[in-house]
Amino acid sequence: MKSSAGEYYLGLDHVRAFAAFMVFAWHFSHVNNNHLGEPSIIPLSLFSEGHSGVGLFMTLSGYIFAKILNGRKINYFAFLWNRALRLLPLLVLVIAIVGVRDFVNGGDSYQYLKKIMLGFFRPGLPNGGWSITVEFHFYLILPLLLYISSINKIFLPFFILVAVAFRYFIFNMEGEVQGFSYWTIVGRIDQFILGILAYQNLKLFKNNHFIATLVILLFVIFYWYFESLGGFYEFPSYPSPSPLWIVMTTIEGLTYGALIAWYDNSFKHSKAQLSRMLALVGKYSYSIYLLHFFFYSYLAIAIDKWIIDLSNIYVALLLSVPAFLVMVPLGYLSFRFVESPFYDFRTSYFIKNS
Repeated sequence: MKSSAGEYYLGLDHVRAFAAFMVFAWHFSHVNNNHLGEPSIIPLSLFSEGHSGVGLFMTLSGYIFAKILNGRKINYFAFLWNRALRLLPLLVLVIAIVGVRDFVNGGDSYQYLKKIMLGFFRPGLPNGGWSITVEFHFYLILPLLLYISSINKIFLPFFILVAVAFRYFIFNMEGEVQGFSYWTIVGRIDQFILGILAYQNLKLFKNNHFIATLVILLFVIFYWYFESLGGFYEFPSYPSPSPLWIVMTTIEGLTYGALIAWYDNSFKHSKAQLSRMLALVGKYSYSIYLLHFFFYSYLAIAIDKWIIDLSNIYVALLLSVPAFLVMVPLGYLSFRFVESPFYDFRTSYFIKNS
């Protein structure tokens, strides 16, 4: 995690690597809908339900921006410019690749272009790009969040209560709220805000290993129970009629915010080889996230056919580790030749006090 201000947070790159693996393991282990709703043992449910890794990414975004900005005045348009340079080059490349692939396969290019244009306003961008749309929506309201936080920090938790109440209203109107909670800022706003609040309340988590252990234990039990009920797709159907989705993203944000603050501030993160290698995976995690959609199913099918049967969920999760490592060199190449060349065009968005 290196910002345009030159600050680097090695431990947060560890978190990014973990989140990227969660998402990859989720997709890899469920190729051709294998093992959906099939509960694994308690700790592994975080990976067999690894869609939760998106929530970790978004909570981390809130945390890191609170840490970088931390009361400093910014040029908002310069901030947006830097974020565009960070996210758009690879996203545009992925959109182009998917568009060419669909055209070659006889797809309707006009409908695809229309879908892409709408994708900047609602979920629809390919290869997980919907989450970039949500993050963009967060950037749009970030000045408001920073402003009200500067007036009184109690307003940020109030925003979460309003979001939960709104999701409750949608649930009563539509009979389900999973789509709004998972795919849009309506649900994800909780996670961004809880990331901000986690940074603003570091003293609660710094060196508090008991609280961190308790949070981890309760969360893995919760996710095991959620998976035993059917998980993301079979609870009991998709979209789920369960009211749990009113607060699902809130639970994730509370957990991830606490653990990010604890991990970032309770340890002197080693610069030994293993730590640096893990941080590099985090550095390339955006590339891995967007590009793994092109490869994970082929990797799973090839391993299942030529190496070992993946019909067992534990075998599938175990083999997701080497399959994920295959993505790391590709992530490096993407970062080196697609993402980083645009970093030279970034500018400082901090306003110096006169």
